[in-house]
Amino acid sequence: QEQLVESGGGLVQPGGSLRLSCAASGIFFRVYAMGWYRRAPGKQRELVARISSDGNTNYAESVKGRFTISRENAKNTVYLLMSSLKPEDTAVYYCNAYRDADLDYWGQGTQVTVSS
Repeated sequence: QEQLVESGGGLVQPGGSLRLSCAASGIFFRVYAMGWYRRAPGKQRELVARISSDGNTNYAESVKGRFTISRENAKNTVYLLMSSLKPEDTAVYYCNAYRDADLDYWGQGTQVTVSS
């Protein structure tokens, strides 16, 4: 069964760093584009960062230069390194695996709270 499990969220002070991980199972990981999305309270879900199957990346303007997405195919895992965190980065962060409209999977989410 296809499953994505996020970890690494938590409470961090402004300016701090966190690394999120998403472990995938039940899918042929290396052919999927992997993404991190987030939903802040009262807002719609938005794309944070995405990495294609061949390693090309793209980022939301709001996180460029602060966040880095990477993948480790041997471990079926995608990471999101978040630095210089701001209170406005507070959200539930979701992992996504996308191949096509029929092969589109989501994790359960992990809370990131940036507060002093």
